[in-house]
Amino acid sequence: MSELSFLPFAQARRRAAETVVVDSLLPGASLTLAHWRGAPTPVALCDDTSAGSVLRALRQTGAIPAAARYVTANHFDIDGFIGVWSLLNPEQARQHEELLHLVATLGDFRELDWSHPLATTALKLACWLNAKEQELFYPPFGAPVLRRREDEASAEKFAWFLPAFGAVLENPNAEAATWAPAYERVEQAFVVVQSPQTQLHRYPEIGLLVVHTLEPLPYYALFGPTAGYDMVLSCYAGQRYEFEYKYTTWIDLESRPTRPRLPLHALAASLNAAETAPHRWTFEAVTDTGPLLRLAGKTLSKVQRYADPDQRPIHASTISPEAVEQEVVQFFRQRYAHIEPLKDWTWEQIRAAGAAVATLA
Repeated sequence: MSELSFLPFAQARRRAAETVVVDSLLPGASLTLAHWRGAPTPVALCDDTSAGSVLRALRQTGAIPAAARYVTANHFDIDGFIGVWSLLNPEQARQHEELLHLVATLGDFRELDWSHPLATTALKLACWLNAKEQELFYPPFGAPVLRRREDEASAEKFAWFLPAFGAVLENPNAEAATWAPAYERVEQAFVVVQSPQTQLHRYPEIGLLVVHTLEPLPYYALFGPTAGYDMVLSCYAGQRYEFEYKYTTWIDLESRPTRPRLPLHALAASLNAAETAPHRWTFEAVTDTGPLLRLAGKTLSKVQRYADPDQRPIHASTISPEAVEQEVVQFFRQRYAHIEPLKDWTWEQIRAAGAAVATLA
């Protein structure tokens, strides 16, 4: 493969035929390596993460078109960044392939297998990326607040991180002052998840994991046990709840079939009928990257919804944890009984599946 260089997305639109696009869509691109729903990623290169598709391409001779000169992405996040960086640093990426895949998975799905020998290193790298992004730039989904387009503003993040990451990958501990506060916060939360303070109720037949614990936790700890599940109901002390569709149901997951996201109108209506708190149960559309069902006070911004649960207000309900769990489980058991898990759902199929079960009582 020829040596590639990074090209900001706005410029890449004019050089699409010479550009590999990562974790994004670019009409006319020489190659797409993205797990986005419907992305034209070659079947042999499909992976749960976009970075994983890049790493597969680096293993296969001739996978990167000879005409490719550039690589781009239309946003900055950990998965996309790892993919872009790997294409620019293929030898180093091959040497650290397993670690990079773990970092990308943690960044997008918030899943981390703490028994993996590289788990702590992956967490250090993810925490460093997040901390530096927060220190030097705007937060994820924060570009509109600055009255900027993400595909343009994110180029500044790439310009800073691309030359800096390789040294941190080789020696994460040299940057401990940066990643340690977030790392220790997650590490302490993971101890809580593993302790008797936390109970996990698993419903694999509907892809739901229910977490009962005392206080809201950072996602990297909260979602650690959720691999293989696509929905999480978090139940905190004081009758505080959040239900979330994981990002695994927004993209085309390669490793296993999934169930389609369903509109939550009927579930919210049922909870609201039983609720006597001053707040109402609200939810986002199925096309949101991570729809939340929760008691709404002041409307959360996308930045707040993407941030960790312990960084946003979660209001007390008057419904018991047992009743909320039963309501959620019953809702999905009834509706998913009519739907088989599949790979490569289209948004049209997802909407149709939701419409087909919308009238169920």
